[in-house]
Amino acid sequence: MKKCLVVVDYQNDFVSGSLGFSEAVNLESKIIEKIRKYRKSGDEIIFTFDTHGADYMDTQEGKYLPIPHCIKDTDGHKLYGKAADEMLDSDKAFYKNTFGSDELYQFLKQEKFSSVELVGLVSNICIITNAILAKTAQPETPVIVDATCTASHDAKLHQATLDVMGGLQIEVVNAK
Repeated sequence: MKKCLVVVDYQNDFVSGSLGFSEAVNLESKIIEKIRKYRKSGDEIIFTFDTHGADYMDTQEGKYLPIPHCIKDTDGHKLYGKAADEMLDSDKAFYKNTFGSDELYQFLKQEKFSSVELVGLVSNICIITNAILAKTAQPETPVIVDATCTASHDAKLHQATLDVMGGLQIEVVNAK
């Protein structure tokens, strides 16, 4: 049975753009390494994209986080750096306008994997949300988050998020 790697929102705006932070930049080589490892093994690779429209500031999220980001068809919406070179046309891509991807959840309900691993951004928002959706879709499948392949702008919130995921039986590996 195949494994599945989900690269969550590793997009320009979260790394070097309007919501970027230095720890996000430092994840690039580790995320690339994961993608290549999964690809070499013939496993499934999925990319999620935080996707907003020009009306972002009028949305509920825009009211709570009034920083336009990941606007469709902008550079900020694109995958960051070398991750963009790693995405193949055959890879699944799910575009989501909220933290969790309903399409990812539905896909994972239909396709079974020996494990589902999530990497990318941001640990305390979209990583935890999609990890919970993966665990809900496949409760008997190990859902893994590598702590060295995700980050948050807030170190305390990042650590608390890793702890919460562990309590939800999401395997957090390489945590400090």
